Amino acid sequence: MPSFDMVSKVDAQLLDNAVNVTKKEITNRFDFKDAHVVIDLNKKEFKLNIETDDDMKMRQLIDMLINRAHKQGIAPEAFDLSKEGSQSGKVWKKEVTVRNGLKQEDAKKIVKHIKDAGLKVQASINDDLVRVTAKKIDDLQTVIQASKTWELGIPLQYENMRS
Repeated sequence: MPSFDMVSKVDAQLLDNAVNVTKKEITNRFDFKDAHVVIDLNKKEFKLNIETDDDMKMRQLIDMLINRAHKQGIAPEAFDLSKEGSQSGKVWKKEVTVRNGLKQEDAKKIVKHIKDAGLKVQASINDDLVRVTAKKIDDLQTVIQASKTWELGIPLQYENMRS
């Protein structure tokens, strides 16, 4: 039976490349000259710790980072910017988490969307992925096309397409 897996993964090497390119671009920009800027990537926890002089530079830095990550192939939805930055003395600090893997509630939303579509497919949750199986590969392709219109707030990738 044909099947595929829906996942939400971020490649650690691509994320590291995006951070390094952003750091390099900061050194070349005039508006960041002599400014306190720290971007620290924790690869194990997929967290970015960012420090800047003020809130405006923080927003510019995050925009640059998301832009560079998008050029590396990382979807902008992968960055969780919901936590507000805080000021500690003269330094603004912000922790940005990178969503890696499907959470249980996100997987349940995906399964609900698939069932609401009314197609002849079966969806099952396996750890941090959703496996979709069907009798026809055309039904699977219909699920992929439908999933691109869902507003889930997470980036989705499709792996292991088997016929």
